[in-house]
Amino acid sequence: MGGCILGKTLLIISGGLEAVPGIKKAKEMGLNVLVSDIDLNAPGFEFSDDKIIASTYDYIKTERLAREYNENKKKIDGVISFSADVPYTVSYVAKSLGLPGLSLETASLSSDKLKMKDKLKDNGIPLPFYWKVDNLVELKEVVKKQGFPLIIKPIDSRGARGVFLLTKVDMLEWAFEHSKSESPSSKVIVEEYLDGPQISTEAIIIDGKGYPIGFSDRNYELLYSHSPYIIENGGDMPSSLSESNQTKIAETAINAGLALGIRNGIVKGDMVLSKDGPKVIEVATRLSGGWFSTDQIPLSTGVDLISAAINQALAIKINTKDLIPKYHKGVAIRYFFPKPGKVFKIKDFNIFRDKKWLHKIAFFIKSGDIVPEVTDHTKRVGFVITTGKSKLEAIKNAKIIVDFVENSTD
Repeated sequence: MGGCILGKTLLIISGGLEAVPGIKKAKEMGLNVLVSDIDLNAPGFEFSDDKIIASTYDYIKTERLAREYNENKKKIDGVISFSADVPYTVSYVAKSLGLPGLSLETASLSSDKLKMKDKLKDNGIPLPFYWKVDNLVELKEVVKKQGFPLIIKPIDSRGARGVFLLTKVDMLEWAFEHSKSESPSSKVIVEEYLDGPQISTEAIIIDGKGYPIGFSDRNYELLYSHSPYIIENGGDMPSSLSESNQTKIAETAINAGLALGIRNGIVKGDMVLSKDGPKVIEVATRLSGGWFSTDQIPLSTGVDLISAAINQALAIKINTKDLIPKYHKGVAIRYFFPKPGKVFKIKDFNIFRDKKWLHKIAFFIKSGDIVPEVTDHTKRVGFVITTGKSKLEAIKNAKIIVDFVENSTD
């Protein structure tokens, strides 16, 4: 990727499990790595050179401790997050220390779905219709005007908490109150439900030009079986969509990032290919979670997006030739959703250890834990990432593991 980074210090905000691959990559690149997290036992601390103890959402404390570290221990040369939805904290620290980063306005837009959608709409970005609803009466008015199905969601929550598929009148009061309760600001929006393939995209913007890298077909096979909860069950690469549609979708996501004010940074798109063309459900101004940026993209394309993002955070020039996909190999991720109940055992996975197609598997539960009802993405109990000569083979391999896992708990 170019540039000398030996001796430079990178602050990584979040030491969670999903951040570990990024932390390891930073160490491989020869950086002094400072990790910030509120969890004293954060997995990322095991691989860092130093740490800051602060909530990733507490931008004021994080900035204060980062400034003290910068002044008294080592100069911080860049700040970034991996798989953590904390763009405002990253931007706030970067601005304080005079480092590359998003503007505070851009970072704040991705933390408020209503403000984000208003900004995108003002810039002509195609979106599903949406409405802010302050009470049950307004929600019923929207339903009367637009009909079902609709989506209701908090404007400022994460992990699909409080996101519901609305299909009938007698669920409106329950859905409104639950969605509102998951919003720190007690605000919700309702939006049009669009039929069509849903896609995750990821691109890096350099000096106002976007370079699309990640493109995954999102898996919603559990949508109706878990309704009214909106549950995504993974994703697959490469996409089944035509190259023409992929190009249109990626360009729309990049244009959304530019509309939010990104000139140098990452734009992660949650997209849908509707009958009217690509539309933006949401975009994020950060690297994706779900092992998309850290594992799935490099496995499928050969592009090291994490190294590129690190170099961008350090103001090191990126060779754009390194951002061109080298190939399009089959990769699938699936999450585990066994039936609710107590886990008595999880079977030994050693029988799969020699399978070259098994890239990564992890569990968030152990024997004795209780598997909860699936209401949002935080209720996932683990995941598996598999590869294959084709997308279909990768999916087939993932299904082998999922079936094994979900038949191993009681």
